[in-house]
Amino acid sequence: MLCKNEKVNKFVEEAVLLTKPQKVVWIDGSEEQLEALRAEACASGEMIKLNEQKLPGCYYHRTKANDVARVEARTFICTSEKINAGPTNNWMKPDEAYALTRGIMEGSMKGRVMYVIPFSMGVVGSPFSKVGIEITDSIYVVLNMAIMTRVGEKVLEALGDSNDVVRGLHAKCDIDEEKRYIMQFPEDNAIISCNSGYGGNVLLGKKCFALRIASYQGWKEGWMAEHMLILGIENPKGEVKYVAAAFPSACGKTNLAMLIPPEGYLRKGYRVWTVGDDIAWIKYGADGRMYAQNPEAGFFGVAPGTNEKSNPNALASTRKNTIFTNVVLKKDGTVWWEGLDKNPPTGVENWKGEPWDPASGEKGAHANSRFTAPAANCPCISPEWENPDGVPLSAIIFGGRRAKTAPLVYQSRDWDHGVFVGSIMASETTAAASGAVGVVRRDPMAMLPFCGYNMGDYFQHWLDMGKKTAADKLPKIFNVNWFRLDDEGNFMWPGFGDNFRILEWILARCAGEVDADETAIGYIPKAEDINLEGLDYQISEGHKFGIDDLRNILTVETEHWLADIGNIREFYAKIGDTIPTELRKELDDMEARLKK
Repeated sequence: MLCKNEKVNKFVEEAVLLTKPQKVVWIDGSEEQLEALRAEACASGEMIKLNEQKLPGCYYHRTKANDVARVEARTFICTSEKINAGPTNNWMKPDEAYALTRGIMEGSMKGRVMYVIPFSMGVVGSPFSKVGIEITDSIYVVLNMAIMTRVGEKVLEALGDSNDVVRGLHAKCDIDEEKRYIMQFPEDNAIISCNSGYGGNVLLGKKCFALRIASYQGWKEGWMAEHMLILGIENPKGEVKYVAAAFPSACGKTNLAMLIPPEGYLRKGYRVWTVGDDIAWIKYGADGRMYAQNPEAGFFGVAPGTNEKSNPNALASTRKNTIFTNVVLKKDGTVWWEGLDKNPPTGVENWKGEPWDPASGEKGAHANSRFTAPAANCPCISPEWENPDGVPLSAIIFGGRRAKTAPLVYQSRDWDHGVFVGSIMASETTAAASGAVGVVRRDPMAMLPFCGYNMGDYFQHWLDMGKKTAADKLPKIFNVNWFRLDDEGNFMWPGFGDNFRILEWILARCAGEVDADETAIGYIPKAEDINLEGLDYQISEGHKFGIDDLRNILTVETEHWLADIGNIREFYAKIGDTIPTELRKELDDMEARLKK
């Protein structure tokens, strides 16, 4: 395979001189080449072929025990000026970062094969798409990138001789956690990752490119790269409206992306279509509306907790051509993880490859174990998911996990207020997270770990994007909170498929079909406008959910909001002078309304 792009060839030549591989293999995207690599990985023990009858085309992989998750403390934004990275990112000068990682990677591929992966984020040739080159010494990375992105010769053809290409260099080195670094150079369109084999650190198209580098590109080029799912909602007339939604971890993002409506809605002909489960690139269309495309081609999902009840569509996506990482390996060549079912297997190997007994009290699968599955496998994948022009957005939804403060759903007053709502997004820590329970963690737009530049400039970019079109063409902005608790600690809303009822109200608001009550924080639904038909939920023993419970979770708890103001001000102070004056004014105005 020949690459005619001299800039790409120069990048590869420099990587060869640095890492000194035994040979170089270009990934052409052919099934023949990928199949040969799968066989090679199985022969070396890097991967294990799973049961072809039960899990056709599926493979198993284990990472080292010190290499099981993203490493935020060792992830850096490397810009010429520290203020460009902002106070919420780790920062390093580019020349220092290059020198440090080159020293670590010097000769690191001796005796190994270097793979060169041309890949496209987004449909190849689409107005949304961007091209990357990932160099790696890991077959696991090659095979995952072939699922998560579009790879091969067709990508180089689309690139031509353009220099609009993100250069990514990954070297496994010794998987030494003390020398593990994930460096993003937004001003150079470059990424370096060393001493990791875990997906989130080494699949450089994922968070590194599709969010950290792309968010910076979007800032400079007038579009947005967001940590958002995209879904379509089809009504019985066959009309489909699209929404994008941002949620921090543990807030039901994947479940919402693949939501199945309640039975009554299904009978009437409603459907939910998945366009993307994690990342949205958003641009203006010729009609002045915002359009979104999922730049990925696969799902990199957390396995534990995924089951037939919580997310049947995600589970179905894993039944063929999937790579499982750090789950339990069963004797019959299938896999298991906590939450898959209530029948833990015996006589099996845990994620470390050790004999595992469920009675030991230890988890068999790692808490961050993963599946990498082709999006095309998903039973509810949208017919429009690869539309090169994206899908038009009617609404943008922000969400968090708040026990008391946020109501079930509210709408922002306008675009600027919606940006404010996104900027104060927060979740409270649960028992599942380390540290104290109930601590408020701000995660604006769910982008805090993924924004490739200063967070204040990022907020300003959101505000500026809203000025580029007529107000009536902008998506309406909403906030949801599926996690309100009563005084006994019970969830007051059933969640899961019943969240469709809230999506229905959101789209009705976008279409101007229902009214709402204006409050200090935004527009709240009238309880009778949310369809409760067929909802069967016990909040606690003897307490079945009814319209009065709905009214309770649509209230604005003024004292909780006023208590939250100080926390928001502290967070804004951390970001500093780059916080737009519009957002400070929105905060002051909300406080004044609450005090009234």
